[in-house]
Amino acid sequence: MPIDKDVLTTGEVAKICNVAPRTVSKWFDSGSLKGYRIPGSKDRRIPVPELIKFMKAHGIPLDGITGGRTRVLIVDDDTDVTNTLKEVLIERTNYEVHTASSGFEAGMECERYRPHVLLLDLHLGDNNDADQVANLVQTSDNLQMTKIVAMSSKLTDGQVAALSSKGYEGFLRKPFQVRQVVESIEAATAIVY
Repeated sequence: MPIDKDVLTTGEVAKICNVAPRTVSKWFDSGSLKGYRIPGSKDRRIPVPELIKFMKAHGIPLDGITGGRTRVLIVDDDTDVTNTLKEVLIERTNYEVHTASSGFEAGMECERYRPHVLLLDLHLGDNNDADQVANLVQTSDNLQMTKIVAMSSKLTDGQVAALSSKGYEGFLRKPFQVRQVVESIEAATAIVY
């Protein structure tokens, strides 16, 4: 999400700060984050300079403002999959793409990189590495805005249907087309107002 405008919605600010839109509304309503309401509406707008001041004052990393691109982390122990997918996504999109090949590496990358979307192979590692990574993302306060898209070639339709109840935002069945990956990322990062 490149910052090419002077005023942002609460949803856009939430994405930049990697928090829930409701959190941004609380900041605004408490007076911590300066902005204004649209006349005749409850919608809030935050000027970019006010957001930058707020982020600096509260130690929020300015990565979302400076880069402004959707951050994607691909986690798969098949390095051919991660490398190829990374190359293609960088070539065809404006995403910032990182990769990890183990549950441990994925955890480290999630904490450091705070991806908007995590493409997670469900058959990662020998144990239940994918479940542990998903649990880390779902329980970490710093990762509350990270959306998880599962990847697998081995799941039944019933297992795929059960993924949303486990907190997954979407599912990609291997082998997949790049278009399907991009659509999954866009669907996961879509802000609903």
